[in-house]
Parts: sequence; structure tokens; C-alpha cells
Amino acid sequence: MLRRAFPWFALLFAVIPPLANAQEARTRVTILGVEHAAQLVAEKDQPGMLAAWLDLVKPAAVCIERPPEQASRQDYYEFTYEIQGIVLPWAAKNATELCPIDWMPPVDDQLLGFGVDLDMPLEVRKTQGFRGFLTFPDRKILDWDFFSADDPATLAPLQKWANEPAPRADRDLPRRLYLYRTFMQAQRVRAIARKRKGETVLVVVGYFHKPDIEAILKHDPAIELVPAASLGRPDDAAVRAATTAEHRGAILAFNLLGMQATTGVVDWGWVERVLADFAGEAPSHEARLFQTRYRVLTGKISLGEAARSYTTIAEDAASAEPFGWTGVKDKSRIDSFFDPFGNLDVRQRARVELARTLLAEGKDVRAQQVLDTLAATLSPRKALQLHGYAPLLKPVATAAKAP
Repeated sequence: MLRRAFPWFALLFAVIPPLANAQEARTRVTILGVEHAAQLVAEKDQPGMLAAWLDLVKPAAVCIERPPEQASRQDYYEFTYEIQGIVLPWAAKNATELCPIDWMPPVDDQLLGFGVDLDMPLEVRKTQGFRGFLTFPDRKILDWDFFSADDPATLAPLQKWANEPAPRADRDLPRRLYLYRTFMQAQRVRAIARKRKGETVLVVVGYFHKPDIEAILKHDPAIELVPAASLGRPDDAAVRAATTAEHRGAILAFNLLGMQATTGVVDWGWVERVLADFAGEAPSHEARLFQTRYRVLTGKISLGEAARSYTTIAEDAASAEPFGWTGVKDKSRIDSFFDPFGNLDVRQRARVELARTLLAEGKDVRAQQVLDTLAATLSPRKALQLHGYAPLLKPVATAAKAP
């Protein structure tokens, strides 16, 4: 059997491109490991930090975590805020090449292995966990630093998991898939590096892929791996200058309107500063909604005051305007990856928050009337999802109050 297999392996290695001449200019490859969407909760990893760092590094190409086929249709993972919210706008502004490098199994294989299409959310998502809304329930996330993935201690638990097969082989698919997927990511980075000799290629990828990609590429003499942290850190002025209104709106929406608020894991001081910058001297309807929700969550106003504020916004026809950022992928749905009601305009969302406040006051009948009135203005699918998510508006024993 081995003798018969040998010609096949010989052919495989024969078609692998030869290694580059060591005298040729090497491509500098920097792998920035990220915690997906942590930019929205960790001040030391905030959106303006990545935007300012891109200005500092000025890569010739940026590799992003999405398979080429989906990326060609502008179809990205819901949870990769760092791509849609930061990298894509920066690349468009700076005319920089985007290179999708991810690999995922075909849907048929996903169904065989996991029983689900991993890109397809449930009609009514779970509150948390697999196929649920994205939240960061561990307070450690608030200390996540822009260069955390350059710290070996951050990567050690992942490397241990990757190197140890599951006790049962029939439950080892996630690890096996991770290894193959990361190998293919590295190969795509290698192919891009060959086209960018003497230039800098940046890879923005989930930090759990970083060590294996580096282990695979470090043997290529045509590639010089450059640690991300060695390229410098933007100062506070640069971060502030690179922060946009869309960045601030995303931070506020995630922490105040999304499911993150229910965890209580929020950097309230940072959110307060972001809110002040976002609102400015003449707050928009969106800013007023954020301000009211912030004051409720931090106990700065009574429920009655909040209800009056939400009512004022909801009764103003001019508030029927979209949020500056929503993270919504499927516009036929009412939700986003982090917020059960993320695909509503400001006026509609004010009605949801009014209903939430009325429920907290024990005025359940009035709250239901508000939701029924809103549902009547929505498509049948959105209306069904509104009612499906309505129980999440009821008060819980542990409120997300600031200390």
C-alpha cells in the first residue's frame, strides 16, 4: 500500500512551487491577532486604535478572515466587527488591496459534521452561547489590549487545545477542522506574499489562528515575520483623530442596546466619555436615546423619567431615522449578531425601550400595547421575531448597573 501511494506523494511535492531564492527581497508579513469584536468593549483595543495603527503601518495589502468566494459578494461573518467596521473603510479610503484568506468547509460538510449551516442564524437566536447573541461575560475582556495576541500567555491555552486530540475521536472535529482551516489560511497568505515581494502584508485574523499560521510560514525564506507590536503603538492623539462617529456609535450600541448590557461587563467610564463625544453640543435623536439608556443602566434617572424621555423620542416623527451603525447582515430580520432589536430605526427602538421601561415599572398591559403598535408597522417576519424576543425585555434579578 505504501509503495502504491508513494508516486502520488512524489507528484504532490513535484508541483509545489520551489522556495524563493534567498537573495530576493522578502515580503514582510505581520499577523495581528484579534479577539473578534472586542474593539467594542475594551478601551485599549478600541476601533480608533486599529484605524490609527493601520495609518502607522501602511500595509500594501491586508488579509482578512473570510473565504474569497463570500468576500467577493461582500458577505462577511457577522461577528468580525474589526473587518466591516474598521479594515474595510480604511482600505477603501487608502486604496489598499484586500485579500480574503479564510477557508470553511462546504455547507454539505458542515451539515454532516455539525448538523447546521454555520453561517445561518436561528430564526429566533439563543440568548447566549453557540448560535446565540455575541456577548463578553468575562470581565477580563475589559483589559484586552491591542497587542494581547503577541503575549505567549494569551496563546498558551489555545495551543494546548490544538495539540491534544479530544478523548473521543468522534468529538474531535472542531480541533481537526481548526488545524486544516488554519493551514489553508497560511497557504493563502503565502500566495499573497509571493505577489508582494519587498512589501508589507498585514494579516488581521482571530488570535487563535495566529500561532499556527506563524509556525507554518516561518520556514519560508521569502517571508519575514514581523511581530505586530514591533511596529509601534499609536498615541492617544492619533487614536482620537482616527476615531469616527460610526466607531463611537458602534461602541454605544453594543454596550447600551445590545445583550452586553445584561452581563454588566461594561467599562462605564469609557462609555460615558464616548457618549459625550458622540452627543456633542446638539444631541441627535440617536444620541438622546443612547443618553437615556445609559442613565437608566447607571441608575442616574428614574424609570418614570426614562419612560418620558423614550415617549418624547418615539412621538417625534423626525426620529424615524436609521442608526449610524447597526452590524445588521440580513436586513429582512429584526436583529443583529449582538442585539435582538438591532434592525430598527431610532423611533422604533425608542418604543422598544419604552416597553422595557414599562415592564420594569410593572405596567405589563401598557408595555404590550406599545409592542403591538410597533409590530403592526413591521413586516410579518420582523413582527414574529419582535414577539419572539419580547421576553428579553422583562426585568431580571441581576440588573446591569454600574458600580
